[in-house]
Amino acid sequence: MSQLDPELVAQARRVQPGEVPFDFSEMFFSRTDARGVIEAGNSVFCRVSGYEWDQMKGAPHKIVRHPDTPRGLFHLMWARLKAGETIGAYVKNRAQDGRHYWVFAVATPVDGGYASARIKPSSPIFEEVQALYADLVEKEAAGLTPEQSADLLQALLAEKGYASYDIFQGVALAAEAQYRARKLDRTLDLAHKRFAAMSTAIFDVARETAEMTEAFKAIRTVPMNMRILASRLENAGGPISAISVNYGSMLDEMATWVRTFMDGSDCAFARIRDAIVRGHFLTCVADVQVEMVAQLGRESGDRVEQDIAAFEAQSTLFKARATEALSVVEVEAARLSRSVLDMKRYVTGLSSTRMMCKIESATLGGSGDSLAGIVDQLDACQDEIESRLSRIVELNAVIQANTGMLRASA
Repeated sequence: MSQLDPELVAQARRVQPGEVPFDFSEMFFSRTDARGVIEAGNSVFCRVSGYEWDQMKGAPHKIVRHPDTPRGLFHLMWARLKAGETIGAYVKNRAQDGRHYWVFAVATPVDGGYASARIKPSSPIFEEVQALYADLVEKEAAGLTPEQSADLLQALLAEKGYASYDIFQGVALAAEAQYRARKLDRTLDLAHKRFAAMSTAIFDVARETAEMTEAFKAIRTVPMNMRILASRLENAGGPISAISVNYGSMLDEMATWVRTFMDGSDCAFARIRDAIVRGHFLTCVADVQVEMVAQLGRESGDRVEQDIAAFEAQSTLFKARATEALSVVEVEAARLSRSVLDMKRYVTGLSSTRMMCKIESATLGGSGDSLAGIVDQLDACQDEIESRLSRIVELNAVIQANTGMLRASA
């Protein structure tokens, strides 16, 4: 596709002032040595950046760095690449003529250096990131070091609900793949759809569990209120006092179950979530590389065949690692199913306690009006807990079903 392509001419009228237009179907490729010096690049990279190949070859990759991209991001990218990890990131670049262009870059270690395949971003996450980057750049100008900026970047992402940068890059690349497919009028394959269904399900599990925790909080005062009522009834309040002790104990056990499931970076929920997001990220990376291989096949150069072979090998490896991630999901989802049975037993205990409260309320006559109010509160809260627990079971079943189908097709 050339600069004179009619679609690019039309697109030029839609982009921001000073933005270099390029099509969603186009992908950037570059390879650097271990120091970040450019050794290879495709025609899209040259055309959009505005550099001739003889200007680009041997130059540091930061030749296209834009000051609107935080230095903290590059600090994070280099740290991960040097550790042998793949990273995905939104990057604003600057062309030779001063205009800019945004990409979502997927960078990977390769023999002797690093390779990057980049796509045009368009998801709502991209819009959020632009504001976040602007904030970081402003703080860097005020003296924030690249390392501090990288830490702040991850902290700001955590505030937006991304527990780690790994979660962010996984969710972001999956979103970009989905929106890019829409722009190109493509249909995502079943692997993407199944991972997307699993991702939606596990984040819904988090919401249901959070709401269930709020229901627990709403009835935490019940045992205390029952003890107060029992003290007012003196001798007649003995059974109510005993009920309050049992009820408080069951609430403690249920709260412990939630904390064990949800709290910490190595809890059951985090292990399932991280494995799903990682599997989806690796699947998306593999697909980007497969498409990059097709585009590199139309390029010429000294090492094009080696670059194609490297991406083909990596895409195969990443798909295998995505399947390995499914093994973790399979084990943890089965464990969650068993764990939910424990929670259901606690709920059954609540039902028994609620029935005992109703019996005591009836025996107390008019004196039991306060207890009847407590019973009404228990009814509402327990119904919500049971509803949310059932929903968690349904969502976990969605995860297990899609995991099984993905493993069967691997």
